[in-house]
Amino acid sequence: MNILTRSTGQLDSFRGDDMQRLWDRMRKNQFVVLGRVGMDLYADPPGTKIEDALRFFPALGGSAGNIAVALARQGAGAELLARVSDDAVGRYCVAELARYGVGTGYVTTTAGEARNSLAVTETRATDCQVVLYRNGAADFALTSKDAEAVDFSQVSALIVTGTALAAEPSRNATLAAIAGAKQAGALVVFDVDYRAYSWSGRAEAAQICLGVAEASDIVIGNDEEFAMMATNPAQGQALAQRLGASAVFAVYKMGALGCVTYTPDFSFVSPIFAVKALKPMGAGDGFMGGLMAGLAQGCLLDVAVSRGAATAAIIVSGVGCAPASPDTATLNAFMAR
Repeated sequence: MNILTRSTGQLDSFRGDDMQRLWDRMRKNQFVVLGRVGMDLYADPPGTKIEDALRFFPALGGSAGNIAVALARQGAGAELLARVSDDAVGRYCVAELARYGVGTGYVTTTAGEARNSLAVTETRATDCQVVLYRNGAADFALTSKDAEAVDFSQVSALIVTGTALAAEPSRNATLAAIAGAKQAGALVVFDVDYRAYSWSGRAEAAQICLGVAEASDIVIGNDEEFAMMATNPAQGQALAQRLGASAVFAVYKMGALGCVTYTPDFSFVSPIFAVKALKPMGAGDGFMGGLMAGLAQGCLLDVAVSRGAATAAIIVSGVGCAPASPDTATLNAFMAR
C-alpha cells in the first residue's frame, strides 16, 4: 500500500472506482445519526471545578447528538435516530436539536423510569472531571421498529455510534438500521465510540463492534478502540489497515499524532491543528461531523479528513461541545489561518 502525502499531488485527482459510490451517495448531503443525546451541565465560569461551582450552564451533549449538530452547522442535512426520556430533560434535548437545525422526526420518547444521559463536567484542559449519569439510559430503549421507520432512500449515510450496540433492544435496533441503510444503498459509517462502562465486558464489545466494523463502509476510531476490537494492543493499527483495505476507507486516530486514513489503494497521514485546548471532550464527534460534511460538499478525501481535524480543534478550544461546533464560515476562516 502506498503512503501518499498532499505534496505528491496524487490525491488531487483521485476519483478511483473504489470511491465512486462514496461520491455519488454523498451528493445527497443527508445523514441519519444513530445513538444517544443528552444534557451536559458545565461548571461556570470555565476553569471552575465541579465541587467549587456556584452555577452551571446546560448544553446539548451525547456523541450522536454532537455529530448531528456538527453536520447541521456545516450545511448538511442531519436527522437523529434516538430515544429520549419522557420528561423535561428529554424535551430539552429535542428542543436543542431543533434549534441547531437537526431533524427530530425519528426521535421518540420512552416512558417510565428511563432517563436521558446527564453529564456534569468542567471546562479544564487538564484534570478535567466528568461525572456521567447513565442509569436506565433512555437511548438503550431504541427498538427495531424505530429503525425500520427510517426512509434511507435519499440518505447519504447512516452514522452509527458504537455505544448503541452495548445493550438491548438498542443493539438489534442498530443492526436493523444498518440492514435498512444497506438495502437502500446508503453508506454505513461506524464510529466505534467505545465506552467500557456501557458494556458487560470487553470481550463482548470486541466481538460485536468488530462484526459491525466489518459490515461498514467507513470505520472511524482511535488507537484504543481499534486495539479493543483487535483484542491485542499491538494489532490495532493493523486491524485498521485491514478494514480500510476491504471498505471504502478507515481512519485510525492517534491523538496528538494525528491520524492515518487507509483505503484499498493507499493511505495517508493527517496532522492535528494545534490549539490551546480548554477541555478534552467533543473532538471525536466534531471530527466525524466535519469529515462527513466535507465529503458531502465534494471535498477530496484528504481535505475532508483535514476538515474533520479542524472541527475537532475548534470544539476542544471552545466552551461546550454542541455550542462550540463551528459553522462553515468559521471553519474555513480557521483553516485559512
